[in-house]
Amino acid sequence: MDLRMLPKANLHLHLTGAMRPSTLAELASRYGLTVPPPLPPGPHPWEAFQSRYDAARAAIRTPEDLRRVVREAIVDARGDGCVWTEIQVDPTSYAPLLGGFEAVVEAALDAMRGEPCGLIVASSWARSGRHALELAELAVRFGAVGFGLSNDERRGQVADFVAAAETAKDLLVVPHGGFYLGAWHVRECVELLGANRLGHALTAMRDPATLELLASRNVAVEVCPASYPPLGAAEYEDLPLGELLDAGIRVALASDDPLVFGADVTDQYEIARAHMGLDVRRLAEIARGSITASAAPEDLRTRTLAEISAWETAAVQSR
Repeated sequence: MDLRMLPKANLHLHLTGAMRPSTLAELASRYGLTVPPPLPPGPHPWEAFQSRYDAARAAIRTPEDLRRVVREAIVDARGDGCVWTEIQVDPTSYAPLLGGFEAVVEAALDAMRGEPCGLIVASSWARSGRHALELAELAVRFGAVGFGLSNDERRGQVADFVAAAETAKDLLVVPHGGFYLGAWHVRECVELLGANRLGHALTAMRDPATLELLASRNVAVEVCPASYPPLGAAEYEDLPLGELLDAGIRVALASDDPLVFGADVTDQYEIARAHMGLDVRRLAEIARGSITASAAPEDLRTRTLAEISAWETAAVQSR
């Protein structure tokens, strides 16, 4: 059973975190920067991740650098069996070197043109609601597929971002939630922001009331198993993916930041198989959830769902 051949979508991928290590090394050498060392075995505080991410992001200094990272990420996603990829870009830190928020978004969209890829414009939990509103307006104006909130959710208040989420209500609203804070944070993201998907939602996974809310609102969760042990957030065995599926919640396995955590989407499926005991049918169910929770065009969805069923049938018959 080759999980790389399972058609799927990657719905949680950050721009800098999608960079190839070889590209980072080349750009860092060009600009005289120090390449951050790999994140050693954890657990580590969030800052250990963020400092490495920030150092890598500093290597993206021109629109062409950004376009290159996006193009390579799309190629890598295809090789990973992803028929659709959504890349999150927070323009804030790139803007000073690239010429402003619009220039960042234009470069990303230019690299995605004609490719099976959508742009999610993201703000940060650490920024103000006014800043997020400006980026939400940008996402709508440029035709992004979604608006997100990233970074450490402990640094913001959900209520501050209601106006931004309302502005982006016709897009997918996809905040990170419940990575560190309790299940209440996930509930607020759903009830106040109208979230269509939640990034991580770790603290909600064993809270019956929150799971019922997610199921009733048809909110999907983007789970990135390889990201959690290094940050002390969860071990593989702590992720009850089967129970989430039983509760009627769509699960989309995603890669998050492969540059830092060293795992692509297929690796996440391998973790789910090896450490959570998910069989062929459950893995196919997750792949379907990644497609139906995405912004992929309808014809691509229909075709891919049929291909997933064909993969599942062949995998079951080969056992």
